Amino acid sequence: MNAALRNLEPAKLVKKVRNGVCQINPMLAGYTTPEDAEATIKVIPTAARLDNKNYVASYHKAVAAYQDQLAEQRKKRAALAAAKKAAADKHRGSLRTVD
Repeated sequence: MNAALRNLEPAKLVKKVRNGVCQINPMLAGYTTPEDAEATIKVIPTAARLDNKNYVASYHKAVAAYQDQLAEQRKKRAALAAAKKAAADKHRGSLRTVD
């Protein structure tokens, strides 16, 4: 579920409100009357609309930013693992056998 949401958020199809709660884009929601749909769509900010002319470009930009964020997290984890390994190797090197 989380993996699917990570793909739907940059596409602005859903918005995470808080842990375990997501809101569907109002342009995708079901309405009882066409008037309700029109009234809701009129108040949606232009940037959040799916028919915005910059929608595809903003989606690709959001995906790229997310991928950059993941790459940075991987680098930090790798650096932390290397530092732990170096500390363990140093500790092992200082140990001596007892005769």
